Amino acid sequence: MRKRLIILAVLIFGLSIALASCVTTQVKPTEKNFVKPKIALDGYSVPQYDGYWYFSSKVKPTKGEAGNRGAPLPMSFLFTITNPNEYPIQLEGIRFSVVFDKHFNMVTVNQQDNVWIPAGKTNEVRASTMITARSALLSLLVTGGFKLKEKGWSPWDALERWWKGVPDYSVPVDVAEATFTFSADGVTKVYPLEVTSK
Repeated sequence: MRKRLIILAVLIFGLSIALASCVTTQVKPTEKNFVKPKIALDGYSVPQYDGYWYFSSKVKPTKGEAGNRGAPLPMSFLFTITNPNEYPIQLEGIRFSVVFDKHFNMVTVNQQDNVWIPAGKTNEVRASTMITARSALLSLLVTGGFKLKEKGWSPWDALERWWKGVPDYSVPVDVAEATFTFSADGVTKVYPLEVTSK
C-alpha cells in the first residue's frame, strides 16, 4: 500500500511539472509564424473646433504680431488592432496621409508611439494631427491646382468647405497610404493598408 502511495505521489508530481511546463511554454515569434494583425479605422473626430478664419500679414491683429495665419483643425483617428498571434506584439509606428474630398492630401501623419498588444487581444490606438488653414492653402497652391480647377473651386472655396464640413462629417475624409510597423522579439513586419473612415 505504501509503495502504491509513493508511486502515485511521484506520478502526480511528474504530471504537475509537465502541465506547468506546457502552460508556461510560449511560442517564439519567427518570420514564418508572425500572423498579420487585423487593423480597422473606427473613425475620426475633431477634438476642438475654433471655426474657419484666415488673416493675411497685412491685417493688424488685436494682440500679437501680424502674419499669415489660418484656423487650426485638429484631427484624431482611432484604430482598432487585433493581435491573432500566440505571443504579444508591439506596434512601433503608424504612417498615413489624411485626404479630403478623395483627392486632396492635407498632411502625412508619422506617429512613433510604442503600444503592446497582448496575444489574442485587441487594443485601440489613437493617432492625432493638426492641420491649419495656412498649411492647407500652401499645399493647395503647390500640388492641388489642377484638381481644384477640375472641380471649379478656388483655394478659398475649398478651405471654407473643409473647415466647415470636416467637423460635421459632411466632407469625405480618408486615410491613405497607411503603413503599420509591428515587432515581436526581433521580428519586424510592416503592413501597408488603405482604409476608409466610416
